[in-house]
Amino acid sequence: MNIRVVLADDHRIVREGLGALLAREADIDLVGQAQDGLAAVKLARDLHPDVVVTDISMPGLNGIEAIRRIRSEDPAPRVLCLSVHDDSRMVLAVLDAGAAGYVLKHCSYEELAQAIRKVMANQIHLSAELVGIVVEEVRARAAPKANDARAALTPREREMVQLLSEGHTTQQIAERLHVSAKTVATHREHVLHKLHIKGIAELTRYALREGLTSLDV
Repeated sequence: MNIRVVLADDHRIVREGLGALLAREADIDLVGQAQDGLAAVKLARDLHPDVVVTDISMPGLNGIEAIRRIRSEDPAPRVLCLSVHDDSRMVLAVLDAGAAGYVLKHCSYEELAQAIRKVMANQIHLSAELVGIVVEEVRARAAPKANDARAALTPREREMVQLLSEGHTTQQIAERLHVSAKTVATHREHVLHKLHIKGIAELTRYALREGLTSLDV
């Protein structure tokens, strides 16, 4: 049986280019394409793919949060991240969210196709440049650390951080999340208090540093 794949990337040319290449694989069927994280979650829920290949830097709902939601589905598709980011914090965040692999966008298409097959076979795949980074980060995690503020945020609060840092107004966020403006304001105050952050400019820097948003969205 062929591997059913959903591809999520906010750049149309990337989706269409990879889609054309995947169509040449005898054992892979591209069943859906998503332009952002929310669309990827919906397609994963509706189409029940075997593997979701997703970028990280996407508007509205970033790839890391999308991975968490996709992996919470039942049954949960396997997830493979395809990104330009090679920062250790980003890579570990993706793996912590439940991804089974991480492929850098400058890799060959052949590596991507092989990575899809590997995660489908319950294996982990990392681009070669990332292996050392991940090993060092895992070693560093063994040392005691102070409370991780990011881990203290709820999924809704992380989503709020992204939307606020991307410049959405309170009313726009309320309409997008189907809540009241007062609820959005309350979430914002809770987030700023948890992170010990004083304003949106500092929150934006935090979101960039933690991979919750990026300058290219």
